[in-house]
Amino acid sequence: MTCQKTSHTFTKIAFKPLHTNLFNIVLLSFFLTLGCGKLYSQEIKTKKDTLPTVKQTDKPEITVQDTIKLDTVKPKKTFLDGKVKYKAKDYAKNDYKRKRITLYNEAELYYKDVELKSGIIVLDYEKDEVYAGRIKDSSGVLTQYPNFKQGSSEVQPDSIRFNFKTKKALIFNSRTEQGEFKIKAAVTKKENDSVYFLKGARFTTSTDVDNPEYYFQTNKVKFIPGKKVITGLTNMVIADVPTPLALPFAYFPMTEEKSVSGIIIPSYNDSNTRGFSLQNGGYYFALSDNYDLTVLGDYYTNGSYAMRFESSYAKRYKYRGNVNVRFENLINSERGYPDYSKQNIYNIQWSHSKDTKSSPNSSFSASVNMGSSKYFKQSINQANVGSNLNNTLSSSISYNKTFNTVPQARISLTATHQQNTQTEEIQMTLPSLQGSIDRIYPFVGKDGIKKGLIKNINLQYNLTGQNRFVTTDSLFFKPQMFKDAQIGMQHSIPISTNFKIFKYFSAGASTNYQETWVTKTIEKNYDPNQNKVVDQTINGFDAYRTYNFSSNLGTTIYGTFNFGADKRIQSIRHVMRPSVTYSYTPSFERYYDNYYVDASGRIQNSYSRFEGGVYGAPSKENSNIVGLAVSNTFEAKVRDRDSTKTEPKKIMLLNNLNLSTSYNFNANGKEILAWQPVLVSGGTQLFDNKMNVNFGATLDPYAIDNSGNRMNMYNIENGGSLFRMTSANLTFNYSFTNKGTKEEKNTQSQRNGGRSDDLFGTNTDLNDSRNSQFAKEKDDEKDVITEFFNSKLPWDMTMAYSLTYSNVNRESKITGNSIMVSINMDITPKWKGGISTGYDFVQKGVTFTQFRFERDLLSWRMAFNYTPLGPNANWNFFIGIKSGVLSDIKFNKRSSSNR
Repeated sequence: MTCQKTSHTFTKIAFKPLHTNLFNIVLLSFFLTLGCGKLYSQEIKTKKDTLPTVKQTDKPEITVQDTIKLDTVKPKKTFLDGKVKYKAKDYAKNDYKRKRITLYNEAELYYKDVELKSGIIVLDYEKDEVYAGRIKDSSGVLTQYPNFKQGSSEVQPDSIRFNFKTKKALIFNSRTEQGEFKIKAAVTKKENDSVYFLKGARFTTSTDVDNPEYYFQTNKVKFIPGKKVITGLTNMVIADVPTPLALPFAYFPMTEEKSVSGIIIPSYNDSNTRGFSLQNGGYYFALSDNYDLTVLGDYYTNGSYAMRFESSYAKRYKYRGNVNVRFENLINSERGYPDYSKQNIYNIQWSHSKDTKSSPNSSFSASVNMGSSKYFKQSINQANVGSNLNNTLSSSISYNKTFNTVPQARISLTATHQQNTQTEEIQMTLPSLQGSIDRIYPFVGKDGIKKGLIKNINLQYNLTGQNRFVTTDSLFFKPQMFKDAQIGMQHSIPISTNFKIFKYFSAGASTNYQETWVTKTIEKNYDPNQNKVVDQTINGFDAYRTYNFSSNLGTTIYGTFNFGADKRIQSIRHVMRPSVTYSYTPSFERYYDNYYVDASGRIQNSYSRFEGGVYGAPSKENSNIVGLAVSNTFEAKVRDRDSTKTEPKKIMLLNNLNLSTSYNFNANGKEILAWQPVLVSGGTQLFDNKMNVNFGATLDPYAIDNSGNRMNMYNIENGGSLFRMTSANLTFNYSFTNKGTKEEKNTQSQRNGGRSDDLFGTNTDLNDSRNSQFAKEKDDEKDVITEFFNSKLPWDMTMAYSLTYSNVNRESKITGNSIMVSINMDITPKWKGGISTGYDFVQKGVTFTQFRFERDLLSWRMAFNYTPLGPNANWNFFIGIKSGVLSDIKFNKRSSSNR
């Protein structure tokens, strides 16, 4: 039996016979009530109202029927045009008289796209409304705040009233999040699905919306979720204290997109050499989901200006990269003053990487850092000494392709750039071609086993080509640069084999045929008009061919020194790998020509027409050299301090100890001496691999004369020792922390050519100071901060020491002796401090020094760094909101360096 729940209309009843059967009437009423509702129903469904005829078998018979044949007025449509699901922990009460359902304690209600959770929920299905509010716990504290969610919009108020038909709502003390913004309003009126009106509202990016450290207070707000917020008079409040910062109206863009275009507000500054300025102002273009563009600029009142274009791009499973183009027109002082100067500097950086999954047989990558040699020394928007002291800028763009042929072939095109910032010399290859075909073993049988002298014979083909430019800053990309280009190509076919001798010796032999092509050669002639020898460039194809032979023999020797299982050091293992190499290159004197050196007709035979080419000239003298080398490693077995462990612990004493020298059979005892100096190098790691120690020395067996020239006399014959130490060096780096593994720091500095650590200070990009100048810990390694600061003070330390000794001309002195230290520490849970400094014991002075401090102000960040000494002396202060949405709310003040 069914009944219409929202429209209880009584029908007329015809009685036959006239007397009443009370039992049947009561029974009929019971069934009507039973059909209209259930106390703990989980679903409410709507159906059409139908009243069937009820028949009674006993006489007198009562017949119930509808006397109205057709109702011309359509029945009122119920508000519940969908399923309503609800539940509660304590009870769900259905009041049929007042047409209400009451849910208490952890109540939940679901209807279409509406989800409502609260302490108490009252559903009034006569008014088509739902009410939700808090409840008190056993201690009288209000808990279980309502959580109202419709579609993507979510509100957490104190109480809420919502109408299902009109979709309007009245919300008290609502709390909601839109992107990085958190919004709280005393009263919120939901006009429809897309428009809210707020009264007594506050906006903040603070984590705690009920007790924020700052917020924007306004009384009238029109809020369109996911799009924008328009307010009336808006006042900024910090620590519950209103500030003079107020606007007659405010507009806050809100979107679910990752980024939106917008204006970047510049910051004000002043300089003693350039005057007042507006810096780092511009516009951000959110061009698409795959790439963007930031345009920034500076302007100084003395006429200096700067422009920067920054773009990042990415395509999932394809590639990603970024491009930075910077240009600065720098004017110092005023025209007419003796210190007046004007110059243009620029820098271009491009980084690109390709996802290997997109095309396994090819790759493309780029790492570009090129521009003016003085850019990092004089830029007004870069403050990084590591980049400033860098003497080399380098770039590389490469494309590689592998062809799955038999044998496999590879080809690569690379554009390279090397720039010395001191001499301003630039070397470029545009492009460099490399091709190769995999090794071919012509004597291997069908079984594929490569064993023995003959079967291991293999050959391959290599091709290289270069279009090389050598120029300077002033001629970069000018016609003269392309006129002086050197083009060449080189083909080589190496043939090699390897085999065993007496089981324990590994031997190898190889020969290499090489053919070199060039497009330019030179011709030396005596010019009587200039009375000197001049070089004339000859354009045209030319080539030369060379070959050489080499062989090697080596083995591995193992030695163990046992001291006993009861000793602290149980044994020391020594692994020695001696090797002997021999190389022979014949003389290619046929590629050398004669020329006249003066008017008398004197002839000198000492030049090759291939001199100055891409691959140089072939050797005029034959080379007949034997090389000797020994590499050593030392490892110890030490009894573990933990008595429960039965196996000894292995400790590396020396990772490597290498000695090498060579003997030239073509030495003449004058210009060329037979023995080359012995080179010694070694290294190890100490303190659980936290300290890297490296050392090296050069030992010369020959004596020197009073002028410092090497003589064909052994040093021991001249009354000295067996070897004369001409130079030595020692370096060690020590990096340790009690904070666990840190993220890599100074990535931008490393990209600029500086150091990856902060021994020369942190890299400060003055375009954006919102990022922390300290390394971030990984989320899973952060310490939990309580009301009292932990006795464990988080810190990290990096130390580098360098010692250099020189005795080339019997000076026997320390030419370099310096130490650099960088320390960062969490002074308190919210204060961070750091220092980078050093001392030069030879020059007796403090090296680069930087102090840095940072205060975490929750939604804000305050930072200060100070470089007190040297030409890079400067300071920088910043305070601003961390959130990118409000990044323009900041104060940034800095001094100009003395550069």
